[in-house]
Amino acid sequence: MATTEITRYLEVGGERIGLDPEGYLVDLSAWSPAVAEALAAEEGRELSAAHWEVIEVLRDFYARFETSPAMRPLVKAVGQALGSDKGNSLYLMRLFPESPPKVAARLAGLPKPANCL
Repeated sequence: MATTEITRYLEVGGERIGLDPEGYLVDLSAWSPAVAEALAAEEGRELSAAHWEVIEVLRDFYARFETSPAMRPLVKAVGQALGSDKGNSLYLMRLFPESPPKVAARLAGLPKPANCL
C-alpha cells in the first residue's frame, strides 16, 4: 500500500496532524471532533448541528463499507439515516457548497471519495 505524502500539519490541542496535498488526514485514526472543527475553521466554516449529523452519517458509512461515498450513495445514506427532507442533493449543497462528498469526507476525517474529481 502506498504511503500518502504529508504536505502540511494541522495543530490541534498541541498535536500535529498530518495532511495530504488536498487537506485530507494522512492517519485516519488522528480524527476527533476537535480536528473536524480545526479543518472547518481553516476553510472559514463553522460546523452546525446539521453539519455534524452528516459527518456522523459519513463516519458510519465508512465504518460499514470502508469507503467514502460519492454523491449518490451519500444522498441515499443521509436519507436513510436522517429522512427524505435531508437526503437530497440540494440540502447537502447548502451545507457543503463546494462538493458535499469531498468536503464532508475531509471534515469527517475520511479519505477522498474515489469517484470525485
